[in-house]
Amino acid sequence: MADKEKKTTVVTKPAEVKKSPSKEGVKVNMDKKKTPENPSKPEIVVNVSATSSNPNEKPPVKGKPGTVSKNGVDRQASADGIKLALGSDAADYESKIMKWDTSPVNRENKMPGVTPSMAEKIKAELKNSDQERSKSKSGSSTPTSKGSSILDQLAAMGNSDDKKTLSPSLLRLYIDEMDQNGQVCIRDFLRHLKRTGLRPFKDPRLVGLMNNLSNDPSGLLTINSEIGCKKFMDVESFIEATSPVAYLLNKALSSNLIIPEFADFCKEIATIYKKLLPVKGGLNAQYIPQLARVNPDFLGISICTVDGQRFNIGDTDIPFCIQSCSKALNYAISTAELGPKKVHQHLGKEPSGIGFNQISLDKNGLPHNPMINPGAISCCSVLKTGMSLDDRFDYTIGEYKKMAGNEFVGFSNATFLSEKSCADQNFAIGYFLKEHGVFPEGTNLKQTLDLYFQLCSVEATAESASVIAATLANGGVCPTTQVSCITPDAVRNTLSLMYSCGMYDYSGEWAFEVGLPGKSGVAGSIFIVVPNLMGICVWSPPLDALGNSYRGIQFAKMLCQRFSFHQYDCISGGVGHKIDPRRYQTSETKESQIVNMLFAASASDSVLLQKYLQTGVDFNMPDYDGRTALHLAVCGGNMAVVRFLVDKAKCNINPLDRWNSTPLDDGYKYEQADIIAYMEKKGGVKGEVLLLAASKQY
Repeated sequence: MADKEKKTTVVTKPAEVKKSPSKEGVKVNMDKKKTPENPSKPEIVVNVSATSSNPNEKPPVKGKPGTVSKNGVDRQASADGIKLALGSDAADYESKIMKWDTSPVNRENKMPGVTPSMAEKIKAELKNSDQERSKSKSGSSTPTSKGSSILDQLAAMGNSDDKKTLSPSLLRLYIDEMDQNGQVCIRDFLRHLKRTGLRPFKDPRLVGLMNNLSNDPSGLLTINSEIGCKKFMDVESFIEATSPVAYLLNKALSSNLIIPEFADFCKEIATIYKKLLPVKGGLNAQYIPQLARVNPDFLGISICTVDGQRFNIGDTDIPFCIQSCSKALNYAISTAELGPKKVHQHLGKEPSGIGFNQISLDKNGLPHNPMINPGAISCCSVLKTGMSLDDRFDYTIGEYKKMAGNEFVGFSNATFLSEKSCADQNFAIGYFLKEHGVFPEGTNLKQTLDLYFQLCSVEATAESASVIAATLANGGVCPTTQVSCITPDAVRNTLSLMYSCGMYDYSGEWAFEVGLPGKSGVAGSIFIVVPNLMGICVWSPPLDALGNSYRGIQFAKMLCQRFSFHQYDCISGGVGHKIDPRRYQTSETKESQIVNMLFAASASDSVLLQKYLQTGVDFNMPDYDGRTALHLAVCGGNMAVVRFLVDKAKCNINPLDRWNSTPLDDGYKYEQADIIAYMEKKGGVKGEVLLLAASKQY
């Protein structure tokens, strides 16, 4: 039997294997030549020759540099050739594999993938390449034993459950390769973590981790900067320190938080902020003296996502009274406790079409909604009616603090006294409601009005208020503490009324222009909720003629002009110019497109597969092992994805990978009976049948 030679040619795409007669021995030669398409760009050609006198001889262990795999291709040369051909895209390849490694499918070890899996193979080759480079730099023929053992340990942990430990593919990023002891560089780890939008020293979920990284042996000091942290830590201790929050860290460091490119998103918000700084207009609320004296130049914008990513710019740490923003929170708390049916015995759900402090009732003899003064006073009348006034206030402000993740929530007694002293209109509203039997039986009007004034005088900062808004965006669960504060049904009802009634007489135009739940207060704040994504607080004291923050309204308009946040952007079809920060915005190279497509097929991501189909992506594109989306879909056992690829994407049903396996082979290997029957019905055959037919034809 004649020996065969394998030749692999890599030109910024997965390797293609060509067969030709071979001489005995193993030879690796890398040449450069100019491609016909681009004479200025060299083509990397990897020539690998390998022979064996015994055709039945088993291949050496895969993954070690210099060994020959089953098809005769030297794995290390192939990996190096791929990285050279990809150039700057090699880093992107590695980052995508890291993302792959932390996918929900891989966490449960349910992704058979290639044999070995694509993710494990590329990581092994990258590791081998790194070791070879380290040997060449040091001039030593063998790497240091301890450093090598640590890398080996990480490689062996490749399939660990990332809910329990930090992913090894991420962990190796922070190991100081120049340190022979292979210690973790804490500085690099923290800086990477900050870039994701998490705040290591302020996030309640990470307090325990920061204490574990502390230089203080007693563990009693609060760490609020890198200065108080260790510079390096051994791998075992670092794994132990990060284990309690491994799931969050893996999600953040592999760019799987709700906004993956958070730094780019923050730049866009900063641009809007700079445009707003010179804007002048509006006037501070004059009917409450304490509000009239606030500096009108203050402007702060704070954002908190449902994953706890934070961004603050401007005057975000200055306390202000939340005023009418408390109305939305009081309604959420009361409906969560009593249910909407009981609460709406005392107030309605309709926009009023009149001023927020007008004396009026709807056709049912109830205040129109809880977002204007009559409805808000009525809502206060049902809050913890069995308690004393002081206990009712303590309970409600305690709920505010829970929603704010225990960040700053205070009380301005001066504002309370100031507001109470000029509250004739609100007293008139109260007596009007009492006269029409709106309040529950036995309601103390004076205590109800005092509670209303007190809750309007509660203070927050833009930072803490953004967490409150994010709690509403997250279905009532605080993003930074993971404490359930409001029931999902109560949140749904609250956001519905914020959307239709939350912006006084501007509510209809707000729904049209901005299309998001919002609530404004006369102190100049606006709470904006992007459901399932983020909460925003913008604060600027000057008000427009309708009582809303002048610059706050401008910010909301500019925000929804730049980002696809409007509730109906998803169906308008004309939002191509808008950014969706929930998705990666970087343009894909052909190589990264292959990785993403294969990942979508293995993870059964039908949304991404549909997107690629609409954009004309070739689903027959293989990775450098010849594995296609159909191979991985069959391995994953998802019949719906297999049908999509065969029936809609018109994939080649019998592609051969480097091991001469077709998708049908994978079906038999992993005992996918339904898929086997479907594939055979569609003309699928095993690889050995194709090879036999080809040999007979030859």
